[in-house]
Amino acid sequence: MWRNENMSRIHGQSRKDHMSGHGHGHGHGGGHGCCEAEHEPAERGLEYGLYRHIDIEKLQCLNESRDGDGKLVFKPWDQRTDREKFVESDADEELLFNIPFTGSVKLKGIIISGEDDESHPAEMRLYKNIPQMSFDDTSREPEQAFRLNRDALAELEYPTKIARFSNVNHLSIHIPRNFGADSTRVYYIGLRGQYAEAHRHEVTICNYEAAANPADHKVETITPQTHFIS
Repeated sequence: MWRNENMSRIHGQSRKDHMSGHGHGHGHGGGHGCCEAEHEPAERGLEYGLYRHIDIEKLQCLNESRDGDGKLVFKPWDQRTDREKFVESDADEELLFNIPFTGSVKLKGIIISGEDDESHPAEMRLYKNIPQMSFDDTSREPEQAFRLNRDALAELEYPTKIARFSNVNHLSIHIPRNFGADSTRVYYIGLRGQYAEAHRHEVTICNYEAAANPADHKVETITPQTHFIS
């Protein structure tokens, strides 16, 4: 179930470069990329543009200490290190985000950033297409689960199993625990992938990647990797 080795670091490589093997490593920190940056920050921000297609008024965050704060962590790339907007858990360390999209999403990667202390999320469980999910529902098997590293600078990406996260209309993110604090704090959740909105007789597809990656379209060959990207 665990995909701790799937962590990716934002470091200055194009998507094509870091998938080609130049930046691969294992575990928590090995394998720094050796290629120069190829994309401007604005282009990197486009990779994490799925927040624009969240039905934000219907987004729920269960066990948030202040109503509405869960919506604040889905924000533009250039605001990912902002410390003024965040969500903190209330009764215990758990958080559950119910995220409806305005169309169909192919989810390819997630960044989750918190404080560089024990309040940072330590585990993330992903579920798809279960609207109005409750904590009772989290007893079921997730589509994918990750053990997280502390990431105060929003540098680490956790790639999803793309075959399981195609045609996602609703995403639930369950954070069951942190690194030992009484409450959990999250500053930023970034979602990378493709968005398709159905019109009357046509479909518009928005691809939020700075560079095409053929490996993303060969689902059967995907293996856990650590990537260092920009």
